[in-house]
Amino acid sequence: MYQKTAHALKKGFIEGELTASQIAAYFLERIQAFDEDVKAFLNIFSERMMEKAKELDLKKAKGEPIGKLAGIPIAIKDNIHVKGETTTCGSKFLSNYKAPFDATVTHLIEKEDGLIIGKTNLDEFAMGSSTENSAFQITHNPWNLSHSPGGSSGGSGAAVAARLCPLSLGSDTGGSIRQPASFTGTVGFKPTYGRVSRFGLVAFGSSLDQIGPFSSSVEDTALVMEVLGHHCNFDSTSLNINHEPYLDHLSTPVQGKKIGIPYKFLEKFNGNAAKQFHKGLDVFKELGIQLVNVNIDMINYSMPIYYILSTAEASTNLARFDGVRYGMRSEKATSIDEIYDFSRAEGFGDEVKQRIFLGTFVLSSGHQDAFYKKAQKIRTLIIREFKAAFKICDLIALPTTPTAAFEIGSIPDPIHMYLQDIYTICANLGGLPAISLPIGLDQDQLPHSIQLLGPQLGDKRVLNFAYQLEKTLNLSNFIPPLFDKEVKL
Repeated sequence: MYQKTAHALKKGFIEGELTASQIAAYFLERIQAFDEDVKAFLNIFSERMMEKAKELDLKKAKGEPIGKLAGIPIAIKDNIHVKGETTTCGSKFLSNYKAPFDATVTHLIEKEDGLIIGKTNLDEFAMGSSTENSAFQITHNPWNLSHSPGGSSGGSGAAVAARLCPLSLGSDTGGSIRQPASFTGTVGFKPTYGRVSRFGLVAFGSSLDQIGPFSSSVEDTALVMEVLGHHCNFDSTSLNINHEPYLDHLSTPVQGKKIGIPYKFLEKFNGNAAKQFHKGLDVFKELGIQLVNVNIDMINYSMPIYYILSTAEASTNLARFDGVRYGMRSEKATSIDEIYDFSRAEGFGDEVKQRIFLGTFVLSSGHQDAFYKKAQKIRTLIIREFKAAFKICDLIALPTTPTAAFEIGSIPDPIHMYLQDIYTICANLGGLPAISLPIGLDQDQLPHSIQLLGPQLGDKRVLNFAYQLEKTLNLSNFIPPLFDKEVKL
């Protein structure tokens, strides 16, 4: 059952080959057998999931309409609310916080009969590129357990890669879905900003955050996007546009289309990752797609712009964690000022504190014009350059990451770690849809991926091109050898 896509599991359930209870029990058993090595999950909803599965079996037996995600187990990154369950954000600060309401995406999944299997590990408050910054555990890459699965959605990527569930959700602020997808050999999709509601997602950088799926196939990604891509009245940034039938357009011919490559930006890109990237470009040529040079030189400034804007927004968003209203409260405090100071000192990890300090600095008196406002102006220039580029091409191709997955603990300095997102950040700054999908393994048997970016609201086009590439590469059974084995119930 672990080799089946989400589509195949749903088909098996609808046709009566499998019950929802059998599917739920199987994947819970698989988590019990393998997650001790991977450490993808922070919380597993065994009773809740089995109860929902029994309700779904009864619903089917009565002949009632079945939802689009019927019988499919789905994991949720632990910065997205599931009512009544703990939302820790990978932080000590929220270790005792239970969500009082469902996130919109959670509601939509259960409305379409998806089975929420549990919460996955992440870098604290989604700040990191390795899932080493979690307050609770370090997640391991299923392709090589001594390597990182990426971050911040490393738990969600690792869970799908090890086939502990066929689908999962992550959040992407600067590459936090696509980078772990690349490291774990899964498909990771960041939709257009505002396409998926952020209501119920604990905010990091509000103008950059976007929820998106991990899967083992582009078809599964399109399926879950049909469920998640709806307008939400609770999110002021949610786009009030028509729902799109992504599955219907996956097979649209791409021959004669154009993909833009920013060759100047990629001048120093080399090594195994570059070879794999060009392998993907060669496949597009075989499909009859023309590769054209595009000028988006402003993305050279993406890294500093991102770390000014995202930390400024983070310092503002995290001001609500004060030890008074929710989350942990220091037992040492004897005054209101001490509650604030001690609770934050004890509750936040080093990476979170570092970003709060940086964000507070760029917003402080005398520095706001020099840093924050100037960064916003350059972000506008980046958006304009992307718009100009998409006038001469249909999509833009970039590497997802500069290297394959690195060893856990091998990048101690923050600057080097931040550079892991050098190719993904620009899509968040531009509010663009972007996908990372695997293109093969290197000599160390670690996955490499290619990234495709589309214009704003070009989600359908991105999925279409990705599907055609995936079909040609034929990596449908792309499973880490350590986890390509059955579990006996």
